[in-house]
Amino acid sequence: MAEFIDVPDEDRVGGRNQSPMGDRDKTYSSAEIGALAHLYRGEVYRSTIWRTRLDATTNWSVVTLGVALSISYADPAASPAPLLLAGVLITLFLNLEARRYRYFNVWRARARFLETKFYAPMLTKEPYEDTIDWQSSLARDYLEPQYHISFLRAIGRRLRRNYIWIFLVQSLAYLGKILIHPTPIPSVDAFFYRMAIGPAPGWLILAFGAAFLALWASVTVYVWRLDQKKHGAGASSRSMG
Repeated sequence: MAEFIDVPDEDRVGGRNQSPMGDRDKTYSSAEIGALAHLYRGEVYRSTIWRTRLDATTNWSVVTLGVALSISYADPAASPAPLLLAGVLITLFLNLEARRYRYFNVWRARARFLETKFYAPMLTKEPYEDTIDWQSSLARDYLEPQYHISFLRAIGRRLRRNYIWIFLVQSLAYLGKILIHPTPIPSVDAFFYRMAIGPAPGWLILAFGAAFLALWASVTVYVWRLDQKKHGAGASSRSMG
């Protein structure tokens, strides 16, 4: 289903609507306005709850990284492996948060749709015509609920907002552990020796880490460009989350 909140046209509440079904009266009774108000409150409440769930997974990622830092830097003989394991857990949290974001985006889109199509025209009191029957669009979203964005786009947005920075801190902490803790490395051979984990040689760990970061950076840039193409260059500065 398309993100119907992106439709630029507006519909005047209490005015007339031009649609394929013909010119119909869109005057609302007090009971209908009250029902829409309660519907809006419900959508705002649900979006708030899911916004809180997004914050929870981000907090788990930060705490996980903090624990890994404490373990790896607590003792000169401590292994940097906990920082790599933290990356695995953070990736899991990213996937959980992307799934939650897709749900959050549905509730936020509905609330935003009511704001732009119902409340804003009521407040501006500017007469205009609409070529989209927004009531039918919203009703279809309730009758046939679907995600408004793909899982990949959800991952890209969460990476851009939070997780790419968490991965960057994790990578810098891991390199810092290899390079200077407990003492600075004397040579390139020592660098790869410290980076080796068990039977895996240092060059393999380095290549895996570089590919890991490159993957998330590519997804972040790709989704950012998709959003820029769809919403315009100034969309990020005007949005609230």
